Amino acid sequence: MNEISDREQLNHFLREYQLESVFHKQLLPQLSLFRVDPGEPICVQGEQAHVLYVLVKGKVKIYTTTAEGKTLILSFKTPLEVIGEIEYVREMENLNSVEAVSTVWLIGVQHRLLKKYSSDYAPFLQFLLETLTKKFTLKSNSLSFNLMHPVEVRLASYLLSVSFDESDSLMKGQLGSDQLLDAANLIGTSYRHLNRVIGQMCADGLIERSKGYIVVKDREGLAVLARGNIYE
Repeated sequence: MNEISDREQLNHFLREYQLESVFHKQLLPQLSLFRVDPGEPICVQGEQAHVLYVLVKGKVKIYTTTAEGKTLILSFKTPLEVIGEIEYVREMENLNSVEAVSTVWLIGVQHRLLKKYSSDYAPFLQFLLETLTKKFTLKSNSLSFNLMHPVEVRLASYLLSVSFDESDSLMKGQLGSDQLLDAANLIGTSYRHLNRVIGQMCADGLIERSKGYIVVKDREGLAVLARGNIYE
C-alpha cells in the first residue's frame, strides 16, 4: 500500500462521491490518499485497526479465516464502500481480511483524528449509520449464499467478481491456475471438486484452461449461471 501525495486527485475523489460534506472541514486536510496493487492486503483479520478507509476506485475482496486456517469469501466490493467502520466504532481489531483485486484507490483517515473532529459531527455519523445498515443486510445475504447455492453457482460468481472490474482495463477475465486452491477455500469447497466443476464449465464453453490461466470465454453465460454475480 502506497500513500500518494496528490491533493488534486484526492479532492477529485471527494467531489466525485460528495464526501466533502461528510467529513468535518478541519478533518479534510488530514485525509490521505492510498493506492494498492492487486493482491496486496488492506486489512488483515485480527490485527489492530487504526485507519478508516473509503474505497473510491477499484475492487476489493473481503474474506474471513477460521481458527483451523480455512478461509471463506464474504463479498467483493466496489466504490463507494467504507472499510473498517465497525472497527472504528468498537475500537477493536479487524474482523475480516480485505485484499485488493484490481488496482485500488482509498481515502484514509486515522481513528484518532476521527475521534477528535467527528465523534459528534452529524453528517459523518449519518454516513456511518447508512453504511452499517447496508453492510449488515448484504453480509446476511452473502453468508447464506455459500450455504444455499451449489459450487458451480459460487464458482461462476467468484470468477466474474475476481476477473473483471469496469474501472480497471487490465483485468482481462482470467484467473491464474496457481490461485485455484485459494479459490476453493474461499468459496467453501474441496480442490478436487472445484476441478470437476471447472472441467464441466470448460465442456459447456463457459471457460477454458490456457497457459496457466482459467480464461472466461462466455461472460454472459457465467452471469446467468451466477444469478446476477451474487458475491457482489
